[in-house]
Amino acid sequence: MWGFTPDVEHVSAEEAIALSTGESILLDVRERWEYDLGHAPTARNLPMSELDERSAEIDADATVLVVCHSGQRSLSVTAALGRAGITALNVDGGMLAWQAAGGEVVAEGSEEPRV
Repeated sequence: MWGFTPDVEHVSAEEAIALSTGESILLDVRERWEYDLGHAPTARNLPMSELDERSAEIDADATVLVVCHSGQRSLSVTAALGRAGITALNVDGGMLAWQAAGGEVVAEGSEEPRV
């Protein structure tokens, strides 16, 4: 499923924030420890390192918004999902842009959320 393809669709953090409250799936592809530190409340965590084994968990009929820390890992995952026939959009700037755009960030545990 892997391989680099620059031809992916992108969405701004502002657009992703609006879309994430609808029927789109927000897929956070950071490692679990990164996700636990701070993520969007509606995000599902599926680390890039586990994509091959867990790709069946992704609803192939949904639009998937793919996010990571800064947008690089999500770019690769978005391309891979597109090649697999899944409609996927890369969230430009990742969680850094999400937070800067005013998107809510929550953490697992009692610490302050951070991306």
